[in-house]
Amino acid sequence: MATSVTVKTAAKGGNFLLEAALPGDIFTPADFTDDHRLIAQTAEEFVTKEVLPRVKEMEEKKPGLMVELTKKAGELGLLGSSVPEEYGGGGLGKISTTLVTEKISVYGGFATTFGAQTGIGTLPIVYFGTEEQKKKYLPKISSGEWLSAYCLSEAQAGSDAMSLLTRAELSPDGKNWILNGQKMWITNGGFADIYIVFAKVDGEKLSAFIVERTFPGFKPGNEEHKMGIHGSSTTPLFLENCVVPRENLLYEIGRGHIVAFNILNSGRFTLGVSCVGGAKQGIAISSKYAKERKAFGKSIGEFGLIREKLAEMAIRTYAMDSVVYRIAGTIEAAMAAAEGSADKTQQMMKVLEEYALESSIAKVAGSEMLDFVTDEGVQIFGGNGYHEDYPVCRAYRDSRINRIFEGTNEINRMLIIQMLMKRAMSGQLPLIPAAMKLADEILAGPSMDEAPEGVLAEEARVLASAKKMFLQAAGGAVQKFREKLADEQELIAALANMVMEIYIMESALLRAQKAAAAKGQTASAAMIAAARVYVADGAERVEHEARRALAAVHEGDMLLTQMAVLKRFGKRATPDTIALRRVVAAAVQAQDKYPFEGK
Repeated sequence: MATSVTVKTAAKGGNFLLEAALPGDIFTPADFTDDHRLIAQTAEEFVTKEVLPRVKEMEEKKPGLMVELTKKAGELGLLGSSVPEEYGGGGLGKISTTLVTEKISVYGGFATTFGAQTGIGTLPIVYFGTEEQKKKYLPKISSGEWLSAYCLSEAQAGSDAMSLLTRAELSPDGKNWILNGQKMWITNGGFADIYIVFAKVDGEKLSAFIVERTFPGFKPGNEEHKMGIHGSSTTPLFLENCVVPRENLLYEIGRGHIVAFNILNSGRFTLGVSCVGGAKQGIAISSKYAKERKAFGKSIGEFGLIREKLAEMAIRTYAMDSVVYRIAGTIEAAMAAAEGSADKTQQMMKVLEEYALESSIAKVAGSEMLDFVTDEGVQIFGGNGYHEDYPVCRAYRDSRINRIFEGTNEINRMLIIQMLMKRAMSGQLPLIPAAMKLADEILAGPSMDEAPEGVLAEEARVLASAKKMFLQAAGGAVQKFREKLADEQELIAALANMVMEIYIMESALLRAQKAAAAKGQTASAAMIAAARVYVADGAERVEHEARRALAAVHEGDMLLTQMAVLKRFGKRATPDTIALRRVVAAAVQAQDKYPFEGK
């Protein structure tokens, strides 16, 4: 069953830094259709009835249980949401698959297994497989008859994937590829039937192959002993003269990096979505515990500092919830525009590449948000939060891997600026002209720009100033370091942090404005409060990173001048964030859960 929603023409990737979007330009959870809600309900009921009651058994690695539950998900149609209907899948849009991922993600061990199966273990065949490969593998992967895995990492090749050593050579009779090498940290490695394996043909040309577990010379290793996600399978893989039929080459010889990087772009977004699902669960269990736990004659949820924690957990989750559904809507619109293209693979790659920057934002910011939420959850639980009998302890351990998965957050920070500069240098994104225009504006002195009006007008003005801060810092960095900017990793990280904050601030702001326009300010009071707090704090973080960046680029009188300009951009009202957080906390505690679900 395909679902669709009317979304405006997708904005270009990275364009949010240069143009002000309108509330009606973005997709938000308030725009879910009945079909979306039905799909979400199916996934949520599966997790509630089938997964959560058996978490302890999964953590103890009960033999066959994870496979059993994954196959049950397949029977419900949850594994094939991204697979076209003609190959046995659901053919669902990006918004629907995002919802399924979020609802599945309340338990990290199963979410990891599910994500490897439905994302990086399936999409390489969906996007890059031949017609014969799709017909052979996708129906069984969609139904859960065959489980899948993605095999890129090696002992010496994690973030530096291009340095992998696994080799592929054509057999003398030309009928098979012979693979030799070892893969590490393979999710679903212990029980998968199908593996997407990357190897270098003749030791030079990075290529991808579809490898079946039963192929001669293929052997999974023992389960790794991990800090968290204990329920999931993670093993090394050994390929010793592994015989792979010639027709199981995926895509083209020497084009494996295209497969790998495009799938990672998709995987990064999905990981950010999964973090949102985990955070919502963390808020629910923390709020309920705070109501039940008594201290000094009352429940700890009545204390200001506990309420402040619940509020901040909800505010940061709200911001990322806004981000992932904005991206999902944008990607769905772009994919819809590409429908009917003669070369679907090329069009799909273009879409994934177009929003690779936003996908990295979802991954980095989402994983760091979840770490914050789970950490505060442990603090609310106190000593019990450090005990394995309480789910927040497991969630804390499980969350840590997300900052390493799908390219470390450090690598992704580098990629955000690398992708931005690549788009700027190619003329796809007019970043350099915008920075030059800003420089002229600075020389001309304060301008009389037309002030925003309406709900959250001050926050909209603060956001516009934050974008100017970025252009100021980035323009100076490019001018000074030019092609050597890539060597200035600390500076790049500061710029990346600014980019992420701006996108998150804007997403939170636009969603609240859209809600206020649809339902009124009174009905949207808690969401408006959340947006105001996030923009206020986000602006502080942007200005902090701008100071770091400018100090790394300028010195002497020029630095003083630049700091004076930054101070002008940073002028803003000071909202009462204590009072605003109390509004959000009250919304959380009224429901004992994330209060903005579907709004």
